[in-house]
Amino acid sequence: MTEYVSYLEAQFAERESSLLAFVPEEGRFGRLRREAEELLTRYPQPETRPPLFGVPIGVKDIFHVTGFTTRAGSKLPPEVLQGAEAESVTALKNAGALILGKTVTTEFAYFGPGPTRNPHNPGHTPGGSSSGSAASVAAGLCPLALGTQTIGSVVRPASFCGVVGFKPTYDRISKAGVIPLSPSFDHVGIFATDAGGAQLAATVLCRDWRPAGLKGRPVLGIPEGPYLNRATAEMLEHFRATSQKLADAGYQIKSLNVMPDFDAIRERQYLITAAEAARIHKEWFPRFRDLYHPKTIELLERGASISDEALVEALSGCDRLWDELTHLMDEHRIDLWISPSAPGPALKGLESTGDPVMNLPWTQVGFPALNLPSGRSADGLPLGLQLTARWHEDEVLLGWAKEVEAALSRQ
Repeated sequence: MTEYVSYLEAQFAERESSLLAFVPEEGRFGRLRREAEELLTRYPQPETRPPLFGVPIGVKDIFHVTGFTTRAGSKLPPEVLQGAEAESVTALKNAGALILGKTVTTEFAYFGPGPTRNPHNPGHTPGGSSSGSAASVAAGLCPLALGTQTIGSVVRPASFCGVVGFKPTYDRISKAGVIPLSPSFDHVGIFATDAGGAQLAATVLCRDWRPAGLKGRPVLGIPEGPYLNRATAEMLEHFRATSQKLADAGYQIKSLNVMPDFDAIRERQYLITAAEAARIHKEWFPRFRDLYHPKTIELLERGASISDEALVEALSGCDRLWDELTHLMDEHRIDLWISPSAPGPALKGLESTGDPVMNLPWTQVGFPALNLPSGRSADGLPLGLQLTARWHEDEVLLGWAKEVEAALSRQ
C-alpha cells in the first residue's frame, strides 16, 4: 500500500498544480502513509479487509471530516462553519477508505466557481458545484470521490469530466455532517471511474442496500419535448446516435412527450433553492455579506423575499411532478429514462460551471440518476448519457448501468 501512496504522490506532483482539484494541505502524503500503515496493522490478513481497504477518496469541501477544516469554497471565517464528521465520510472510513483530501467546491455548492480546471482541457470548466471531485477522478488522482447535487452538481460535472457520477434516490445516503444548500433537494453522490466502482461505493453508503437480481434488459424511455430541447444541437445529435447504438444492441426504446410545463418546473426548482438557501444562511449572511460571492448574494437576497406560503406551494408542485413521472413509467412500462447529462460539452472559461437544466427534473423528484461517459464533442471534450430510474431503484440502476456501459464500449 505504501507503494500506491507513492504512486499517488507522483500523480499529484504531475497534475495537481495545473488542475487545482484539491484544497491545499501541508504534509498530505506523510499523513496518508501513516494512515495506510495504521490500516495495514489493523487488517494484516487480506481476507479480513473491508470492501474499500486502502482506496483513496476525495471529499467535497462541504463535508465535515475529522482533522480537516471545512471552508465550503467560501471566504467566511472557518470557525463558523465547522461541525461533526459527516456520516458518509465515517462510513467510508469504516469500509477501509483513506481520505486523500478535501476537493474544491463552488461557494456553498452554488454557482460561485472555484479554481479547478477541466482535466481534458484546462481552458474549460469542470462543472460544478462538485468541481474538484469530478476533476480529481477524471485526472486519476483518486478512483472515488464524494460530491453533492442540489440541481445538477454530480451528473453535470461527471459528464464534463468524462467519469461516472451517481446521484442516489433522495436521502438514500445520509446528509448528516454536510453543509446544506437546499435541504429539499440536496443529495450526497459519488464519482467513480466506472459504474462498478460507483456500485461498490453505493453498497457502503446507501441505506438498506439490497443486491438486485436483474431480469432482462430495461425498457428505455426518451423524454421528448421542451426538456429535451434544452440540449444543444451537437448534444442532441450525439444523444440520438447513442440511443441508436443502444437500440442496435437490443434495447427497447420508447419516446414519450413529457413535462410540457418544463419552464414552470425549472422556475420552481430555483424558487425552492433560493428560499431554502436564504433560510440556511439567515444567521451568517447579515454578518458576512461582503465575504460572499456575488452569485451567492443574489441567490440569498432573492430567497429572503420568498414567503413561507410560496415555498410550501412550490414544494407541493414537486410532489405532483413525482406522481406524473412515476405514472408515466408505470403506464408505458419504462424502466429507465435516458437523456443528455448536460446541454453540451464543458463550457470554455471558468466563469460559469454550466447549466444544470438536464439534471433538474430528476433531482426535483429525487429519482436516482447516473452519468455514463458516451463519447466526445467535436472539440474532443467528454459527453455523457444520463440514466434515471424509479424512486429507490438505485440497485437496479447501477446494475443496468454496468450493462449499458459495456454496450456503449462495444460500439
